[in-house]
Amino acid sequence: MNFSVTKSDTIFHGKVFDVKVDEIEYNGTRNKSFRQVAVHSGGAVVLPLKSDSKIVLISQYRYPHNERLLELPAGKLEKNEDPLLCATRELAEETGYTSNKITKLGKIYTTPGFCDEVLHIYLAEDLTPGNHAREEGEEGMEVFELTLDEIEEKIRNGKIVDAKTISGVCMYKLSFGK
Repeated sequence: MNFSVTKSDTIFHGKVFDVKVDEIEYNGTRNKSFRQVAVHSGGAVVLPLKSDSKIVLISQYRYPHNERLLELPAGKLEKNEDPLLCATRELAEETGYTSNKITKLGKIYTTPGFCDEVLHIYLAEDLTPGNHAREEGEEGMEVFELTLDEIEEKIRNGKIVDAKTISGVCMYKLSFGK
């Protein structure tokens, strides 16, 4: 790195993320600059794959865009939580399914220009149906089961625009040669 952080202040503490402002100084100069960062605990995303090769997605209202999005189940990490535990919890909460076989596909940085959020993406197989346990704000959530071809078509035609879902599907395809 060609800079050092000379000052760091958290200027906002929120329920979902904080905002910090770092003052930086470029090495060998007295040139200063500022960086604003949305500080997020990260999350886990699950691609639930049924034995009939259908993938389980959920549809939910997303306030910032004022629309319902079709996406893979996901949730925010609790402080110091293992992402695998989060993935397991969110799978059950949002879809009602549990899994005996969850494999990590990878991770993504959602918006690296201003946010430190990391999403850990998992594949869940050997699914067992059960009852969901949705949290506040998830009451209107719906569950859908689609083939990989149907999901790819929805990505192509702009019906699936959620980045974590598109990334999860891509990671699944690349990992398993689909």
